[in-house]
Order: sequence, then C-alpha cells, then structure tokens
Amino acid sequence: MSETTYRVGERATTKAEPSNFEPDPFKRARPPEPLQFEVNLVAQAHSKQQKTGTVSVNIPGFSPLKLYCDEQPPVGDDQAPPPLAYFCAGIGFCLMTHLTDIYTARKIEITSLRLEQRVRFKTNLSHMRDHGHTTQGETELVETHVIIDSPEPSARIQELLDEAEGACMAHFALRNPIPWSTRLVHNGDETVNRSGNTA
Repeated sequence: MSETTYRVGERATTKAEPSNFEPDPFKRARPPEPLQFEVNLVAQAHSKQQKTGTVSVNIPGFSPLKLYCDEQPPVGDDQAPPPLAYFCAGIGFCLMTHLTDIYTARKIEITSLRLEQRVRFKTNLSHMRDHGHTTQGETELVETHVIIDSPEPSARIQELLDEAEGACMAHFALRNPIPWSTRLVHNGDETVNRSGNTA
C-alpha cells in the first residue's frame, strides 16, 4: 500500500457473521410500537494497530460495510482513521440525520445546517504504561454546536433541536446509563462475563 493511501471503508460483500451471538432478525413494528433494530460488528486485528471490521445494520436495504482502522506512528502506520474518529463522527452524523429527517417531515424551511463538535478525551496510554501503571482512559466532554440558517421563527428551530436530540440514539447513549456487557473467550473458554447498568 502506498504512503498516500488512506482507507476508510467500502461496501462489504457479506454481512457481519458473529460466532458468539445470534444476530436478531429485523421485525417490522406497528405504530405506536417503536422500531427496534441492531447494528452488528465483527472486527479482526492485523499487524501493529491495523484492524478491519464488517458492520451490518439488520434493517433491510442497508448494505454491510467493511471499515479500516489504524493508529498513528509509532504504534500504527496512519493508514486509516483511529477508532475514536469513527466514534465522534457517529455522534455528530446521527444527530444530523435526525435534524434533517425532522425538518423535512415537518416542512421546516432550512437554508443551511452545519454541525461542529468537540469531544475531549483523557488517557495515560502514552506515558504511564512505560512506568508500570495500567492504562486508563476517560471521555471528558462532548460539546455540540448546531448552526442553522432559516427564515423560520426561533421557537420552531429550538423545537427542531429538542426533538432531534430526543430522537438521536447516539445522544441518548451519551446522556443515560445503558446496559452493557463484556465477555472474554480465551482459547475457547469463557473467562470473563461482566455487565452493568442492568434494570
């Protein structure tokens, strides 16, 4: 691969095929029931920090996606975005999807829509591990600026943002404790199975 090649993703030929859980089939909802769906990822580590992953949305019509991921030198080769770039972009793009969908459905006149976002992180990865400490990291801040030009009244644009934030599943995950679980399978044996924020 040339030094100028920077790989992000491409349409995959097959869906993500996990071996440790069975992806749920998509079920159509009848109003007023909410639509439930899932996104599945199967990722593989390669040399140094290079990783590939296949991502599938179980809603019919969504093509599976192959993503590339890397880190900067010296730990990586800077041939693809780092994982936190995808994380941050997903937060912003998800909110923009809901803003666009809502103003289209509500026939709200928008001249331009732009989103600017800052996500601040903290880690001791770069120095403390060399001194015998375990690696720790935190997300400290998610700051979102929604810039809208519109002839609509200010109150209507505020309602648009309120509804979009309420509809955005990524922002929900940022603002609310959600159930999580982690399993470790070592040489075929489950050695860790922990979870939190369960109801």
